[in-house]
Amino acid sequence: MTSATSFLFGTVVPAMVTPFNDEGQLDTDSAQKLAEHLVNEGADGIVVTGTTGEISTLTDDENVRMFSAVKEAVGDRATIIAGTGTNDTAHSIELSRRAEQAGADGLLLVTPYYNKPNQAGIRAHFETVASATDLPMMVYDIPGRSVMPIHSETIIALAQHPNVVALKDAKADYQSTTRVLAETDLLVYSGDDGLTLPLMAAGAVGVVSVTAHVATAGYRRLVDAMHAQDLSTARAVHFELDPIQRAVMSHVQGAVAAKTILHWQGILPNSVVRLPLTQATEAEQAVIRADLQEGGVTV
Repeated sequence: MTSATSFLFGTVVPAMVTPFNDEGQLDTDSAQKLAEHLVNEGADGIVVTGTTGEISTLTDDENVRMFSAVKEAVGDRATIIAGTGTNDTAHSIELSRRAEQAGADGLLLVTPYYNKPNQAGIRAHFETVASATDLPMMVYDIPGRSVMPIHSETIIALAQHPNVVALKDAKADYQSTTRVLAETDLLVYSGDDGLTLPLMAAGAVGVVSVTAHVATAGYRRLVDAMHAQDLSTARAVHFELDPIQRAVMSHVQGAVAAKTILHWQGILPNSVVRLPLTQATEAEQAVIRADLQEGGVTV
């Protein structure tokens, strides 16, 4: 059995929020403190400036500052995976090269959104960016945001590229993911927090999670139990995590919920997000608190 700590990108990988100060400016001090907190709680990888990191409202310089700050904070204690995917291949290459220079350990590339490329275009985009640096890449399949799914045949073809080594699966298509697991050596990560257990049962190695901001230790227990083939423990933790997952993922956008809860916990100094996101309303906060209380999280 492969050790849960031996995988290139780790196994419990929070998709980290990007902290801002009260004026909406980048707060790298808070980012470093948050990264250290997540690693201390059990994270062995961190996605920096992915979707939950509000990459779409960050400048390239802000992205690079985040890559450098988080790498400086956690060093080799966790793999730093830089979110460098855009819907412009040339821009994605430039940002990926800057991430490599900043010390990132790997890249997370989302399917090009809005443009609606066909499968040939999707494949060419990922292969072109993957060839532009020496960093290993995690492909991110999330048609709910990108519109276009990455077909299993395309993922299988991408797996032939030496730098394409992992898949973040947020497609909720178990049959498609099963085929990818059966026909490639890709490290597959659940991109849906609530599907971590069933995807790992089919061979996924871990999770890239928003809820792990709040329940890092819980995901550590779940993932380690699955790697130890202890389904009974994993199932029990899966049920424990369910109301917490609902708190983070069901009522408002994930970055909004995560920042709100982290602020309540005193881990972040505020819950500021950038437009077009807005902070949770009182009604939204109430249902988030109710779910957290059900999950045993006091805020």
